[in-house]
Amino acid sequence: MTKAPSDLRVTAVLVNYRTPDLTLECLRALSRERGALGALDAIVVDGGSGDGSAEVLAGALSAPAFANWVTLLPMAFNGGFGWANNQAIRHALARPDAPDFLYIVNPDAVPEPGALVRLVQALVDAPAAAAAGSLLVDEEGRALGSAFRFPTVKGEFLRGAGTPALGRLLRAPIPLVTSPDDRPVEADWVTGASVLMRAEALRAVGLFDEGFFLYFEEVELMHRFHRAGWRALHVPASRVVHAGGASTGVKNGASAQRALPDYWFRSRRRFFARAYGPTAARASGLAWIAGKAIWDFRCRIGLGRAHAHAPGEREALIRNGLSAADSDRRSAVAAWDSAPGRLPAWKEWE
Repeated sequence: MTKAPSDLRVTAVLVNYRTPDLTLECLRALSRERGALGALDAIVVDGGSGDGSAEVLAGALSAPAFANWVTLLPMAFNGGFGWANNQAIRHALARPDAPDFLYIVNPDAVPEPGALVRLVQALVDAPAAAAAGSLLVDEEGRALGSAFRFPTVKGEFLRGAGTPALGRLLRAPIPLVTSPDDRPVEADWVTGASVLMRAEALRAVGLFDEGFFLYFEEVELMHRFHRAGWRALHVPASRVVHAGGASTGVKNGASAQRALPDYWFRSRRRFFARAYGPTAARASGLAWIAGKAIWDFRCRIGLGRAHAHAPGEREALIRNGLSAADSDRRSAVAAWDSAPGRLPAWKEWE
């Protein structure tokens, strides 16, 4: 017999890095969902903020509004997004009352009423789905990119070229997945800013790969889901207001106005190496450079927009290496029942 959302346990996981006010605002929004679920608790991981955030959160979370359902896990080290989430996921799954679902949500994301319940219902209705992601909207209610096709070598060529006609010529699928209405639709991967994941699937395929510091870790995890036969869903009826970039300064992925950090390029390279093999990692970089040459030619003849790519993207791509590093060839997928607290693999490999 299929369970209703009111019969299921959900643990929300928030990773705070120097944004305690946003974290508390997100928790207040989540508190509205508690009456519609069998049980909802939250774990806040402070990722070594070092600015007093952990102390601010400890004080605020001791208040009656949070004390009986929110746990704080302060970390002395900033191990990155995946590593920090893994600490909380392990903590939750090791409990006797382990949750049915884990809700990964960014502190700068504020779920609208009913957003989490709709994600739970989507996974209840689709037992083959491992993940369900929300529709992100900005403060004015405009839809942001929330669901996507997996990155590919062909896709990197087209991203560099920035020429829609080439995509049509090569019959490439549109990278962004949308729904014509509020019904859930299948996607390859959904944003980690607001995503509900099935505990059963995480136990089966492993948690986040701790070889990533930041970016692409949810893409790699959902690629593992996909290989194991699970699906991912985009649920547009679950709306979440997302400021984006509060901790990193990079808004909604690759910014065309701000230079991308080096770790973005290393994470991108690692994704291709882990998902498709070391040869694909190098091919993806070369494909983007070839596409960018087409874009540069278009700009010279007056057909290109001024800010289609992040400043210095080609130089940063080359500087961070086109070929897979030795560490990219090594898996760092965390097991749900492994001991918490160990430094992430990316730190051990430095």
